[in-house]
Amino acid sequence: MAKHKNNLQLHDHQPQFTIHNNKLKIRLDDLNVVEPLTENQRRVFELYENAKIMLLHGVAGTGKTFIALYHALEEVLDKQNTFEKVVIVRSAVPSRDIGHLPGDEKEKTEVYTEPYVDICRTLFNRQDAYQRLIEQGHIQFLITSFVRGITLDDSIIIVDECQNMTDMELNSIITRVGDRSKIIFCGDFRQTDLYKKTDLSGLKKFMVIADMMPSFKTIEFGVEDIVRSPLVKEYILARLEYESRYGGN
Repeated sequence: MAKHKNNLQLHDHQPQFTIHNNKLKIRLDDLNVVEPLTENQRRVFELYENAKIMLLHGVAGTGKTFIALYHALEEVLDKQNTFEKVVIVRSAVPSRDIGHLPGDEKEKTEVYTEPYVDICRTLFNRQDAYQRLIEQGHIQFLITSFVRGITLDDSIIIVDECQNMTDMELNSIITRVGDRSKIIFCGDFRQTDLYKKTDLSGLKKFMVIADMMPSFKTIEFGVEDIVRSPLVKEYILARLEYESRYGGN
């Protein structure tokens, strides 16, 4: 695999940005090198290349989506690989009821792309990195409402915030995987934004089914893997202690 510049640790989310000429295409050499900071992050790095289906599960702030998107873009931008694009899939579920969002389909879904805009900005030290990757056909963003009836060939599929997906949504996504593709699920069933009894998260059931699949690789991230900030780690520890004492209500 081609080597590229600039070592970047996973917790470095606010580098000093260098803006490139807007006309320049993004290439593999532009991608910062990311090194794992914890043992479970290292396991992802070791398993990723040969895995066809993975679940990165665990508490907030452990770099699950960051790692997944880094590896996916590294492969897609490497011309020696057959992957054509990264497909990011999310469920359009807000953290609270905000009513109907105005605008067309593109405008309604843009609010859910902000985490990936930020990750790409960090990975390439470019403010316009995500938009350039979209224009070059290297990234496609989908919400689960639009995955039925399609087949995703030659793609690396990242299913993010999968705790916000119902059993039917997860079923629909995994059955879209086509030839020469791989799929990575990222989430934590403790962080679901689904509260209706008729609309419960399907992640727990999905994890049981995944355990029955020989090719499925699951990496469980714990508090020891939190790299976002010491404050997040302190809060997660306190929250887990609270839930242990009082049952999570």
